[in-house]
Amino acid sequence: MDTTLDLVFAALADPTRRGILMMLLEDDMAVTDVADPFDMSLAAISKHLTILTKAGLISQEKRGRVKWCKLEPDAMRNASIWMQSFGQFEAVDLDAFEEFLTHERMTDADFNPLAE
Repeated sequence: MDTTLDLVFAALADPTRRGILMMLLEDDMAVTDVADPFDMSLAAISKHLTILTKAGLISQEKRGRVKWCKLEPDAMRNASIWMQSFGQFEAVDLDAFEEFLTHERMTDADFNPLAE
């Protein structure tokens, strides 16, 4: 499991690869379509796709002449379980955080008449 976990975290460490994964959340995509939004060569994108494939985060399949990429979300399960084991990665209640900030802002305004 450690090797797989290392591969997943190494793959997720790169912003281009995270961007590719976000794109694949929508649907399967041809390699050329994956490459379109990035300012890099098709060869460079192919290297990123190889890393994502080795980590198990995507699969690639040839359909006719076109190579397609598909997200494999189950590959992140072990990484998610590993992070959750620390107990520090609980979901943030954004509504409560917004209320807290609003309260703090109003409190600051009470003490500082120049605050907005």
